[in-house]
Amino acid sequence: MAETGRQQRYDERRRRILTAARERADADGWTAVTTRRLADAIGYTQPVLYSHFPGGKSEIMLAVALEGFVELARRCRAALGRRRGRPAIEAVAVAYLDFGREHPAVYEAMFQEPIDTEFARDDTRSELRAGFDTLAEAIGDDGDGTATEVFWSALHGIGLLERTGRVRPDHRSRRVAELAVRFARGP
Repeated sequence: MAETGRQQRYDERRRRILTAARERADADGWTAVTTRRLADAIGYTQPVLYSHFPGGKSEIMLAVALEGFVELARRCRAALGRRRGRPAIEAVAVAYLDFGREHPAVYEAMFQEPIDTEFARDDTRSELRAGFDTLAEAIGDDGDGTATEVFWSALHGIGLLERTGRVRPDHRSRRVAELAVRFARGP
């Protein structure tokens, strides 16, 4: 019984650390996320923080990124549902782009910050693989994954261009429709 309570407290502190990291990164960027600031934000000392994340900030960023991959995959999978063809591609594209817009710091940790995980390998983490597999299913990629990489690259580029105001915001639906036309297979 005592072990369960101890584990719950440990898990709660870990959750508080990750929440504080996301909030700080969303407000001020990842450069503002330091172990000292996180420890202050959750009301614990830095050694407590390091007892949960021995790798410090890089391990925290990896944990945030992995949670982001799980959430992104879930959203894309829900958007895909039973859709096929252009409707599937459009729904998944919108879910992907919305996630990036709504969670810019998490998205940055996932795709722009150096994290200790590998993509496109046989031993790629399942958290990363699930989202990629959903993108592949949306476009009907039954090949070696190259078409999915191009689709993903297009989504990533659109997301970054939208976030930095480099493309017209009122043309998102046109960009998504264009992607769907280019990636849809069959009628």
